[in-house]
Amino acid sequence: MSVDPFAIPAARRAAIELLAPDLLAARTVALSTHINADGDGCGSEVALALLLAQKGADVRIVNPTPWPEMFRYLLVDGVRDESPRGAAALKGIDRLIVLDISDVRRLGVLADAVRALTPPPLTIDHHQAGAEPPGTQMVSDTTACATGELIFDLATVLGLAITPPVATAIYTALLTDTGGFRFSNTSARCLAIAAQLLAAGVDPEAMYKRIYASVGVGRLYLLRDALRHLGVDPAAGLAWISIEAGEMERHAVLAEELDGIAEYPRSIAGTRLALLFRDLGHGKVKVSFRSVGNTDVNALARRFGGGGHAKAAGALIAGSLAEVQSTVLDAAREYLAAGPA
Repeated sequence: MSVDPFAIPAARRAAIELLAPDLLAARTVALSTHINADGDGCGSEVALALLLAQKGADVRIVNPTPWPEMFRYLLVDGVRDESPRGAAALKGIDRLIVLDISDVRRLGVLADAVRALTPPPLTIDHHQAGAEPPGTQMVSDTTACATGELIFDLATVLGLAITPPVATAIYTALLTDTGGFRFSNTSARCLAIAAQLLAAGVDPEAMYKRIYASVGVGRLYLLRDALRHLGVDPAAGLAWISIEAGEMERHAVLAEELDGIAEYPRSIAGTRLALLFRDLGHGKVKVSFRSVGNTDVNALARRFGGGGHAKAAGALIAGSLAEVQSTVLDAAREYLAAGPA
């Protein structure tokens, strides 16, 4: 019996149908995603907000960190971002829906308030299971190219309209989480959905310009400085770059503009694991892990209290930049030596 590769996977459809009654019963809904929201988090939130509004729900977005400027175009009429109100914006809601995270700790300053919610949140996500899931009712599938793919499937199962603004939001999610449809999570089904989004009104060139061709000159200056700190260990298949404390402020670069910088060390021939170290100051370093081939960086990031995907993960580690680099690089060399080539 052949299986249609473009059909909604049976287990995913069943999970959506199980979640649907609670999802649709809520009249006042809050949506949230992880700290420093990316294109998948933002796109999924806006798409779901617009879809639930079709059913008459009053929907607000409540994120732990400010809405990224580069995705402000998604905040069309009818989409309310109440993130500046913090946990107070969660009061009086019927349900919180958490998107694109598998661990409540990724909600940052909202985590404690979310833990206290009754009923607990619904979750829609495509990451590997975290240590502390936000809730027990979820649609979770790591084979999805992005959480946005799950939102598209939810709309399909529930018979909701993919309007042009919804299509733009979901396309943003797919485009950014696949690295512009270049990464290994770019499945045939992902591209088939993207084609349907184009048919619904998405302009691919306009989307490219918004996301990949609108950077400020400060980002290039920051990249120049980061590449001065390039390190390579060819024998281990390891490459890394660093951003020192104060460099982002000096060049007026926001955290959301760092997407893609880790691709530079990853692009070096022979690299199996690439790292971006960002000194946040105050004894904290953000480490981004990126892999090539069969290397599972999620497993390595979890050693440091982080996580994510097999191909891309992150961790926030206490210590000076030099200390964290030394510790992580040693662990990475050991990990690569023990793992598949």
